[in-house]
Formats: sequence, structure tokens, C-alpha cells
Amino acid sequence: MQDGSPVPDGTDNDRVADAASDNWVDRFAPAFTRPYLRLSRADRPIGTWLLLLPCWWGLALAMLSDQQPRLFDLWIFIGCGLGAWLMRGAGCTWNDITDRDFDAQVARTRSRPIPSGQVSVKGAVAWMVAQALIAFCILLSFNYAAISLGILALLPVAIYPFAKRITWWPQVFLGIAFNWGALLAWTAHTGSLGAPAVVLYLAGIAWTLFYDTIYAHQDTEDDALIGVKSTARLFGDNTSQWLRRFLMATVGLMGLAVIFALRENASFLAMVLAIGGPWAMGWHMAWQLRGLDINNNDKLLQLFRVNRDTGIIPLLFFAAALLA
Repeated sequence: MQDGSPVPDGTDNDRVADAASDNWVDRFAPAFTRPYLRLSRADRPIGTWLLLLPCWWGLALAMLSDQQPRLFDLWIFIGCGLGAWLMRGAGCTWNDITDRDFDAQVARTRSRPIPSGQVSVKGAVAWMVAQALIAFCILLSFNYAAISLGILALLPVAIYPFAKRITWWPQVFLGIAFNWGALLAWTAHTGSLGAPAVVLYLAGIAWTLFYDTIYAHQDTEDDALIGVKSTARLFGDNTSQWLRRFLMATVGLMGLAVIFALRENASFLAMVLAIGGPWAMGWHMAWQLRGLDINNNDKLLQLFRVNRDTGIIPLLFFAAALLA
């Protein structure tokens, strides 16, 4: 590098600041692949879970709605997993391309592959396109309605990185993009979009507002200096009250989605078990609120990461309802 700083070599010395020290990318991946896997956040899998779980909610709710599980549902389940990994990687790559100047000014993000010099912008664009094309091949295995929704999902993904420049509510745009899988997976099973999926989608957006506001509090000081907006900066010391509202919206909307989906065909036991999902999820979110400290970055990151478990909880209840 012309400034005399060491050239990134893809080794542990180039680890991203907020990645766990024992992540599989830094421990096991070949050195030449590490910068690109870091660009996809493969060393921080929580984002893939947060993108994937609404897909699985939508699939499970669709199966509960018509009580007609099919072998193809197994492929939808697997395809959503592969697609979430790929599209989360492509989306994060796009985010890092557009945010590279901002990331260089924020302590937590300046170690990311583009601002740290591990990957060039051209290399990042090629990597993004490769991931998106593979994901598109998976999407083509679904029905036409689901394919159309998958293509339409590119719009909020493209817009999200710019939202923080123009609105105090960029987390809404993240929620629109991250929960799209609830619509897509429902449609992949049923063949058409239904009201329960839309209400479930809104529940997911409320959940995203909850966990990403927690996450954004890690950067409030740097964001204020460089002019980046977020709900964390907007809410400030009132964050707990706002998170409580998002909790109630998540639980209430998901409960309505369950009722709309199961009211015609499901048994009473299945309805009770499925309703237990958002109820238990709400308790887990309430537990997070009790431990919230917006001035403790380690705690904020820990709470953000446990939202994988938060999202798994209703899925377990939906699975139990399917077996009832």
C-alpha cells in the first residue's frame, strides 16, 4: 500500500472488530477466502439467522394454514437457508460498498474488508454479483409468484444503505428487507400471497426495530459525528419505552397472523400451541429489556446476538402445532 501500512493478508490480523475471536472464518477458512467471507459477514452469522427465521416462520404458518405439508416444503426449508446465507452476504457486500467512506470513520467498522483495504471495490462488486446469481438460481426452483416476490425484494435491499442518510428510521427499511422471506416462503408453499403472511411480515418489521435499535446504540457517538441517522440516536434515553412498544407490536401482530392462518383448518390444540409462539417470544424480548444498558457496547452486542434465540422460539411452537 502506498501509505506504507501493511498489506492485508487475510489472516487473523485482519479480523473484523465485532467478530467473535473463535469464528470459523478466522479459524478454518483458507486465507485467500477470508476477506470475501468477512465481507459477507460469514464470521458473524447472526445476520443470516435474522434474515432466515422469518422465512421459516412464513413456511411453517403456511403449512399450518392449509394442513397440507408436502415433500417440496423440505426444499423450501433448505432453499431458504441457502438463499438467506447468499442474499445476506450479497446485501452486506452492497452495504459495505455504499458505506465504505462512513465505515472508515467509525471505530467498530473501520476494520471491515473494504475500508481496511482487504478487498477492492471492484472485487466486492464481483463477489456481490456472484452471490446474487447463485441465490437467483435457487429462487428459480420456486413457483412464479415466489420468484416475482424474490426479484421485488431487491428493491428494499438496494435502498436500505441510503436510508440512514435521509431518515431517522433506517431500521424500518432494514425490517422491510430482512423480513421479506416471510412473504416469499408463504407464497412458495401456497402459490399466492395471503393476509396472514402480510401480518407476519409486519410483526417481523417490529421485531427488527427492536433488535436493530439495540445494535445501533453501539455507534451513536460516531454516527452523531458523521451525520448518520438511526432510531438509537432518535430515541436516546427513551429507548426502553420505544423497545417496549416494538415488543408489544411484534407479539400482537404475530398473534393475529397465527389466528388468521389457523382459524379455518387447524385444531384447537394446534391453535393454542401456535399462539404460544409469539407469547413466549415476547417474554424473551422482555428479558432483553431487563438487561438493556445503552452505554455498554459489550452488553448491546450480546443482546443483539441473542435475538437468534428470540426468533427460534415461535418457530419451535409452530413446529409443535404442526405435529399436534
